[in-house]
Amino acid sequence: MENRSERIKGVERRMIGEILTSFGIITEAQLESALQKQIETGEKLGNILVKRGILSEKQLIETMEYMLGIPFVHLSKINIDPEAVKLLTPQIIRLHKILPISRKKNVITLAMADPLNHQAIDDVRMATDLEVVPVLATEKEMDTAIRQYLAFRMDPNMEKILSELKQSGSKTTPGIKETQSLRVVDEAPIIRIVNSILIQAVHGHCSDIHIEAQELDIRVRFRVDGELYEVLTLPRISLAAIVSRVKIMAGMDIAEKRIPQDGRFRMMIETREVDFRVSTLPTSHGEKVVMRVLDRKNAITQIDNLGLSSVNNERLLSVSRRPHGMLLVTGPTGSGKTSTLYSVLGEINSVDKNIITLEDPIEYTLEGINQVQTNPKAGLSFASGLSSVLRQDPDIIMVGEIRDYETAQLVVQASLTGHLVLSTVHTNSAAGTVARLTDIGIEEYLLAASLAGVVSQRLVRKLCLNCCNEYVLDKSAAVRLGIPEQSGQVFYRSIGCNMCRQLGYQGRIALHEIMIMGPRVRAAINRGDSQDDLQEAAVAEGMISIRNDGIAKARQGLTSLEEIMKVVFLGA
Repeated sequence: MENRSERIKGVERRMIGEILTSFGIITEAQLESALQKQIETGEKLGNILVKRGILSEKQLIETMEYMLGIPFVHLSKINIDPEAVKLLTPQIIRLHKILPISRKKNVITLAMADPLNHQAIDDVRMATDLEVVPVLATEKEMDTAIRQYLAFRMDPNMEKILSELKQSGSKTTPGIKETQSLRVVDEAPIIRIVNSILIQAVHGHCSDIHIEAQELDIRVRFRVDGELYEVLTLPRISLAAIVSRVKIMAGMDIAEKRIPQDGRFRMMIETREVDFRVSTLPTSHGEKVVMRVLDRKNAITQIDNLGLSSVNNERLLSVSRRPHGMLLVTGPTGSGKTSTLYSVLGEINSVDKNIITLEDPIEYTLEGINQVQTNPKAGLSFASGLSSVLRQDPDIIMVGEIRDYETAQLVVQASLTGHLVLSTVHTNSAAGTVARLTDIGIEEYLLAASLAGVVSQRLVRKLCLNCCNEYVLDKSAAVRLGIPEQSGQVFYRSIGCNMCRQLGYQGRIALHEIMIMGPRVRAAINRGDSQDDLQEAAVAEGMISIRNDGIAKARQGLTSLEEIMKVVFLGA
């Protein structure tokens, strides 16, 4: 009887494509077209067929499982041994997209999306000196599991680094001289610790890094999907050196510890550049550092991928294609307003349009768009910058935020003179934006003439699709939540599994309401109607309230009612 490796080699000789055609799963023409695409891109044949909808991932897995004699596993339903994962470095795991799931004596079981990857198996065998037994897993589950099990895993040599730090940093005391601080900063342990934190934050899809001075130690926390998690504790003696190292990277003054500072730096993480925006703040125990992770790979997307409902997607596309007017995005800090604006710019960007942005700060570099960083200390504010931008023959302008009357007045004037202007305002609803702008000093008739639309949004956590469970909302719970009309409807709740760290949630999704200027809304603004009346007029013209958008997404299983309640009042 042939062994597994012989069967795998036999499949390689026949090729997966030939096997699929022999089983009648795909046609010869489909195979030829996919092979041509493979020559052009170097992508795996199976992935091409799945992306084209010719083959389902389940069919591909079943075919490989049958022909190779390798069992298929659902990574979300098995217990993955964390000690087995530690047998391989994160670099090898990510390079080959593999994950050790268990070890018994001299055998390591390896989950793989591509069991024909002999280089991966050989690398694992050499790295562990163990016999490798591959098992099949889907690409999606592999991506999720790798992110999950490496998200909070620091450098495996961290204990050694900390030991070196204690030896080299014994000089560092609360009263350390800057000459000593610089010497400690340049030593390898500090550099390796800071780099390890930054790399891990990027790999774990973290949005913010908090380095906090405590009375006895230093706490490092990551914000993932809007929640903070503690990932590392460092010795208190290393605070001055770590803060100084970050300040040097961000071009900040390491001698100044009495006032807050802001900075920025860029770092190459594997094959991509990642920006970090740095803020320091003096506290009673020492300086606190917060770094915003600006990873372009995870932030810039297309409008179709913003999580908009089909109705809201069409409404946003229609208003973004208008030749002039104001398109405003509103919501609390960290609700994804900048990502939405960048997505709109990406949709309307073309060679025949002159697009200029005024930002504070520039979070991501957009190809083909002229981006300007404001500098209030040098006299370049949103208002003064906008005056200059209007002399640059722009078609589309993005202003980071409308904060004062002068900026608001210039934005209104620009939109009335043939420009499409995008910006953000801090309000709680789309209708509330009108009240905010009138409070600043803009007359109602100017708003009615210049405003094209307002997008209000909030971020909530997405339910883990591997473990969420459906239930029927009973009458008493519906009344308690303020949604009696939803009694008897099916919703979904979080459970928790290996793929979501037992949290029940994974990733985030936005809730939206999009108010477009129609006859009723314009008339309500001109009359100076109340916010409630304006909301009613917008709904009458097709706006889906953020409350109803949230309930609809909860019914689809995208999130839970508990998450919606955190950001939206569900009562009528």
